[in-house]
Parts: sequence; structure tokens; C-alpha cells
Amino acid sequence: MKKLLALVCFVSLIVSCKPKSDTSDRTALREEVAADTKEEVVPFRWEAANVYFLLTDRFNNGNPENDINYERTNETGPLRGFMGGDIQGITQKIEEGYFTDLGINAIWFTPVVEQVHGDTDEGTGNTYAYHGYWTKDWTALDPNFGTRKDLEIMVRKAHEKGIRILMDVVLNHTGPVTEKDPAWPAEWVITEPKCTFENYETTTACTLVENLPDIKTAEDTPVDLPDTLLAKWKEEGRLSMELDELQLFFDRTGYPRAPRFYIIKWLTDYVNDLGIDGFRVDTVKHADEKAWAELYKEASYAFENWKKKHQDRVLDDTPFYMVGEVYNYGISGGREFDFGDKKVDYFAHGFNSLINFELKTDAQKSYEQIFRKYNSLLHSKLKGASVMNYLTSHDDGSPFDKEREKPFYSANVLLLTPGTSQVYYGDETARDLTIEGTVGDATLRSFMNWNELDSLKTREVLTHWQKLGKFRNRHPAVGAGRHKRLAKKPYVFSRTYTDGDYKDKVVVGLDLPKGKKSLWVKGFFGDGTQLYDTYSETTVEVKKGKVTLDNPFSVALLELAK
Repeated sequence: MKKLLALVCFVSLIVSCKPKSDTSDRTALREEVAADTKEEVVPFRWEAANVYFLLTDRFNNGNPENDINYERTNETGPLRGFMGGDIQGITQKIEEGYFTDLGINAIWFTPVVEQVHGDTDEGTGNTYAYHGYWTKDWTALDPNFGTRKDLEIMVRKAHEKGIRILMDVVLNHTGPVTEKDPAWPAEWVITEPKCTFENYETTTACTLVENLPDIKTAEDTPVDLPDTLLAKWKEEGRLSMELDELQLFFDRTGYPRAPRFYIIKWLTDYVNDLGIDGFRVDTVKHADEKAWAELYKEASYAFENWKKKHQDRVLDDTPFYMVGEVYNYGISGGREFDFGDKKVDYFAHGFNSLINFELKTDAQKSYEQIFRKYNSLLHSKLKGASVMNYLTSHDDGSPFDKEREKPFYSANVLLLTPGTSQVYYGDETARDLTIEGTVGDATLRSFMNWNELDSLKTREVLTHWQKLGKFRNRHPAVGAGRHKRLAKKPYVFSRTYTDGDYKDKVVVGLDLPKGKKSLWVKGFFGDGTQLYDTYSETTVEVKKGKVTLDNPFSVALLELAK
């Protein structure tokens, strides 16, 4: 018997000393993480995502040494110059767990490619390109935002936290002409007429505003690269590399060397090299729609190519994602945007989703009216597509609750409405949107109010957003599931989501009385079912079709108890 035990021990020792493969190491790590968290793996769905949208320059200054570049020191109008926010600042908050605590599973940040060096006045005060929408060179990052290495690190750190990255891209126009920035050649851009938005042609074959050269996205005629760009690349020591890569791209695709195809190549390089998960596309309705289908095709190709080269860093099999800003598109329009003389289905031209400009007005209605409407449209007119909902934004001068008087209600509406939610930086901290002295959209773009997080009121607001955000993140049913009202008063509703073997079901109560309250769940959760209210961190049991809670909260977020 002793010999047998000795033999068993010897064999165990040999097995334990055997080198493990990388695969087994990764498997063990995943099992260890799963054991620590004791949570099942939740499938990611863009249509249920909780997206955080931030202005790179206004969120967090991670590297004060890159605050001034290209002698951008002229005086500007209030909130119209660079303020120091950068890519490293975003990464810091990723590593600190700020986004994770908020239940965010995707980050959309304003463009970080190189901007025009000079300043200009559009009638709203002297302005630099702090917002990122005035491109000078699509192949380089602007040093005010950081380096390509900074961006690579940010994407990797986000992915390690299970957070997707949405890169904001501009294909419609270049930056304005300034004393330091000449116009692109005439074969690349048009500089007039200015758009009047009366019909399709006066929205697409024009410049969005005066002094914002419009890329000829409808042209297929080959063009040469601008001499100024070639000279810039030569000075930076990358002329040969850029030309060689362009040659490979055009040889592979067979596209003509028309303006939009150069830019498509440059934009999708970030996907191919860094594993960017999706694009938020700017000024969609101002360019020929065929350009968007081409952009999506090449971005998807680049994304799959990155996955093949980085199999150990792939989050899952989710395809490349593209959401478009078709200004004033509303969910009620279904798949089409109406120009008056022409309707365009952008979902048929590369877009998985469009930003929904309608929720900010729908938010005036009751919860049930909002939820029922969105549930109906997303499972009928928009079946197979989705929308990204928001209440505040960087360029919508009429946001919901501009005075920040209803931050708790805003969270309830935004984070519980079917569809993708877009949290605008500072929604969760009631950042001021009425900055004295500002002109136009600058008032929406103040620096993130980190200095107010110590106040009791701000902490209460943030905690509420965190609780709802994390619940939404854990449950695809909230954004992508089917909605059903269970009780009118107190208001209780359910969401159910099924995808193959995966099933998710939750119950939410809103406008609940303080103290003791009963929530009707009959027909959804059976008697004896153990439920967990994540808002009050309380376990309850269904009895006679109801659950009873006793707490000071007006919200209940019920899931099956683990």
C-alpha cells in the first residue's frame, strides 16, 4: 500500500512539473477570474451597449507636457482652445476603474488625428481644433492628444477591462483654411456652395459651413497626393513607407485613387494596427452614402486581419461596428432618413446603428410610453438594426435637462430605454452645461468636473448612474430584450433577452414609495424564486406573485439571485 501511495505521489509530482502551454495558462487564468468574480460570462451586444462619449481634450489631462504644440497660443473665445485632455488621461481612468464602476462597456472619444495647426473664427469666437473634427493629416496623431503608442496602450488597457473602443472618424471634410493651413487641392475638395439643407443635393454636394472644404466623396477620378502632404511625410521620415502602403492597398482592392479611398485606407489602418472595435462616423448625411459601405467593408477586413494576428487579445467574435451621426435622424423614421426629395437607408450602407436625436424629446413622456415605443420600433421597423440613444451631446444645443435639475430621472430614462445608451461625459456627475460667456456649443464642452466628486450631491448622482450602469452592463435584456409592463402602480416592468442557449431576464421598478413596498412579478418569476435587488443589495423571495422590499430607494433592479 505504501508503495502504491508513493507511486501516486511521484506521478502527481511529474504531472505538476510538466510545462504548461500558453493555452492552458490562459484557460487557468480565465477559470481563476471566473472563480473570483463568481459571475457567468455575459455576451456583449452592441445593441445593448453602454457607451461613454467624451471629448478627448476635455476629459482628463494625463500628460501636461503635451498641452501646447504648433505654437497654438493665440487667445480664443471661452472654451474654444485646447485645455490639456489627452489619450493618457483616458487610459488613467480606464486603469482606475472609473468606466468599469459606471458599467461602461464601450468608449467613444472625439478624433485624435492631427488637426489644423492654426486658429480661425467661425463667428463664435477664435477657435483651435480642440474638438478633433478639423483634420490636417489622417495618418498621424495630433501631439496635443498624444502619440500612436499612447493610443495603442489605451486600446489594450480598455480591452483588458472588457471595454470596446469606438474611434470617431471624419471622411466628409478637412479642417478649415488658416494662416498655417492651406486648402487641399481643388481635385480633392470643393469650397462652395455652402449647404442649405433643402434637399439631398444641397445637403451633400456642398460645404457644411463656410471655410470647411468638403471632400469629393462622390468622385471616382484618380487624384495625386497633395504636395504639402508629401513634403510633410518626407520631413517626418516616412514618405517611402506611406507610399508603399498605399500601393499595397490599391493593388489589393482595385479601387481608383479617388479622394475617399485614400482616407478610407488611412482610417482603417488604425483598426488593422490597433484593433479598434468600431467607428462613430461624423457628418454622415453630408457625404455620398456609397462611401460608408466602402468604409465599413474595409474596416471589417482590417478588423478580421487584426484578430488573426492577435488571437490572444481578441475579446470575442463580435464583428466590426459602425454607428453614424445622421443629424436629426430619429428612431420614428425607421430605416430611412428623409431629405425631402430622397430617402436614404443608411443601415443598408454599412451602418449597424444611427444616433437617435429623438430621445431628448421623448424623455418628456412617461417611462412606459418611452419604453413601449422603443421596444415596438426596435422589434419591427428596425429589426436587425439599432439606435444609439442620448440625452446630452457635444453639439446639440437643446439637450434634455440642460440645467441638470433631473440627473436621477435622466439616468433612468437613458440607461433603461431599449437600444444602445450613450452617456455624455459628465452626465453622471451633473457637469454644468450653462457656462457663462460661452457662445454656441462651447457651453456643452467644459472640462470634466472631477473637482466636484467630493461633494455629497455629486456623489449621490454618480452612485445612482453607477448602479443603473452596472445593472445594464450585466444584463443585455435591458437594452436588447423585449419589454413588458407588469404593473402600473407602482410601475414595474420586465425585460427578456434570448440568443441561442443564453437567456437573460430582469425586472425593474421605478417611482417606488420609500419604505416598505411590494412589486408585482407574477407570470414572470414564480413563487419561491430567489431574486436579488442590486440597487439596495437585498435578496428577496417571490411570494404570492410579489416581492417585498423595505428601503428608502425609489428604484429596484431585480435579477435572479446567484
